[in-house]
Amino acid sequence: MRLLAISAAIAFSLAAAPLAQAAPDQQRAVDEALNVVREMHDAGNDIAAKTRELVRHSRAVLIVPELVKGGFIFGAQGGTGVLLARDGEHNWSDPAFYDLGAGSFGFQIGVEVSKVVLIIMSEKALNAVMENKVKLGVEAGLAVATVGAGAEASTTTNAGADIYVVAESKGLFGGVAIEGGVMSPHHDWDVAYYGREVSARDIVVHRTVSNPGAAALRRALGEI
Repeated sequence: MRLLAISAAIAFSLAAAPLAQAAPDQQRAVDEALNVVREMHDAGNDIAAKTRELVRHSRAVLIVPELVKGGFIFGAQGGTGVLLARDGEHNWSDPAFYDLGAGSFGFQIGVEVSKVVLIIMSEKALNAVMENKVKLGVEAGLAVATVGAGAEASTTTNAGADIYVVAESKGLFGGVAIEGGVMSPHHDWDVAYYGREVSARDIVVHRTVSNPGAAALRRALGEI
């Protein structure tokens, strides 16, 4: 009987090991997003305060822990982030993974790394993000504003932009130009993180899956 129990335990551990190691990159992205939320919570400048107020009244947030911008003359920027939405009781969903990319043109040399938060204020904007691919701005029918660059941080969802954008670079929160950026689901990462075929809508709207590795991120957003 004891031998049977030991054999069962070994079999279980062998079966569980691939699952535990299946999503290191995805968990790292979630943990880095958690760090961004904690920095947002602790930051003392006016833009951070406006950002927290917007998050408290948002429909969803997309957190990109590392948006890399680099190049000479022609530049490109991009990164992978996590999308979480709130339900009617203000509970945050588990994260769906998204890629954010944007092109730019100008005289630029070097590489800049920013932490970017897109604060989604309207149901229309969240539904647009749920599409396979959405280009921010006019083409998507969404009003995009940058916190700290002439955009007033409204505390209601019907008085301002559909999406507000804020960036943190070198410890300071400020504006970042993201108009025209392309958002698209990172489907393979969703499957790796949840261990089954699942869509972004299943994760953040229908909430058919969960991962305990995201519990701290969900809790931190709830404390904003």
